[in-house]
Amino acid sequence: MASALYQSIELLSRDKGIDPGVVVGAVEDAIALATRKYYKTQENMRAEMDRESGEIRAYVFKTVVEGPEQVEDEVNQMTLEQARALAPEVEIGAELRFYKDTTPLGRIAAQMAKQVIFQKVREAERDTVFNEYNHRAGEVLTATVKRLEPMDVIFDLGKAEARMPKREQSRLEQFAIGERVRVVLLRVDRAAKGPQVIVSRAAPTLVQNLFQSEVPEIYDGTVSIKAIAREAGERTKIAVQSRDKDVDPVGACVGMKGMRVQSIIRELRGEKIDIIEYSDEITTFAEKALQPAKVSRVSITDLGEKQIEVIVDDTQLSLAIGKKGQNVRLAAKLLQWKIDIKSEEEKRQEVEQQMQAMSGGPSTPIEQVTELGETILEKLIAAGITTVETLADMTPEQLEEVPGIGEKTVEKISVAVRHYFGQYEEGEVRPAVAEVSAAAEEGSMEKTPEEILASEAGEGLAKEVNGISTEDIAAAEDEASDSDAFSEADAREERIELNNDSVDTLVNEAQDFSDEGIDDGRDRG
Repeated sequence: MASALYQSIELLSRDKGIDPGVVVGAVEDAIALATRKYYKTQENMRAEMDRESGEIRAYVFKTVVEGPEQVEDEVNQMTLEQARALAPEVEIGAELRFYKDTTPLGRIAAQMAKQVIFQKVREAERDTVFNEYNHRAGEVLTATVKRLEPMDVIFDLGKAEARMPKREQSRLEQFAIGERVRVVLLRVDRAAKGPQVIVSRAAPTLVQNLFQSEVPEIYDGTVSIKAIAREAGERTKIAVQSRDKDVDPVGACVGMKGMRVQSIIRELRGEKIDIIEYSDEITTFAEKALQPAKVSRVSITDLGEKQIEVIVDDTQLSLAIGKKGQNVRLAAKLLQWKIDIKSEEEKRQEVEQQMQAMSGGPSTPIEQVTELGETILEKLIAAGITTVETLADMTPEQLEEVPGIGEKTVEKISVAVRHYFGQYEEGEVRPAVAEVSAAAEEGSMEKTPEEILASEAGEGLAKEVNGISTEDIAAAEDEASDSDAFSEADAREERIELNNDSVDTLVNEAQDFSDEGIDDGRDRG
């Protein structure tokens, strides 16, 4: 009959799930260490336990060698001659035991033995857990919440404890002690101080397992899950495909009135799930992956780098991107492609820029800005500034760096460029209007108003100035010729001011031009 000590060892072994021989070996090692510590010796020490009586004996052993020449360690080796003096039948390589009395071992030695036993048992237990769960990574297990720590949740797996770190938890979930939940076994961390089994509730494998449990078509292989992209606690996108043309994969996963998918959503504490039909055509798959946004078109930009460009309507851009980019991010994970999403307006501007770059862009010679003068033109051209567009893009500080260009010259250049593009500040008079006004004051109207406007501002300005056509001006002149309301002196005192927002001003200007011409005709007559 086994001793009480050995029975206790067997009970401990069953609780820890380890071999009783491991515990017995731990006890023997502990006694040997305590005995060596007590006798303060460096000799090789062993211990053995008698399972029947429960007695533990410690002994020193020495190896037998042939002669003094072969002795390398006098403490742990002895010659054949010395050994045969104690045991006549001993042979070379045998071991002689010298038992030590363990009775005087005190409390300190017993405490040391206890620590060694606990350490050995923990190591054996961890090895058992590692061998049990290491090959089961990715498997879904049913666990019971054992305790809640500030950052982690500790589960009881039956044979071992498991730890779920904060990053593997869903923000929507709260647990209670004793609650049974399904978790995914991620890995076994052998170097961890606490529970070495790491589990997760945020892994996509959990969603896949839930669908296999709730959808018979997935369980029997009629519908297969092709890809899953998940952000735990927020949203999951799952792509499914049917092997039977008569089975709708999306409908099978949703279930009648959404019963199947709603059951999974409840298990995930309200996490949103998008079920998408898988397609081998990447452009079609991308359109479905970006739902609920409506995609205008999809094109592959880089096949090697797996990059696609998605164009959506301006009103659909925010919906396609999603809250904090979640929708397009999950779609990219689902496709395993990089997605560059743009609105119609952004794409139009990009095409325009590309067309402009291909054509070399607009370039107008700087000599077209006649207000600059020859001296300033020569300095600018010498500095490499040969087009109006280049000059317009330069800042005042950049212009001052040009040799011979000072602060006043910079201001003059700015005004000249602004006038070239038809931009006048309040109080400034356009050159065409100034010439007409001067001609009116001098009484010389060798050119008609249309000719003056055409010569200064171009054909477009002559035909229509601020919405008033030349035909309107001619009609105003005819109307003014029938009236003698204005005298020559009144016409000279009248100042013409062109207001971009006033049609009446242009009509009055035309009347003044007609009066001037009529009076000049009378004087000459």
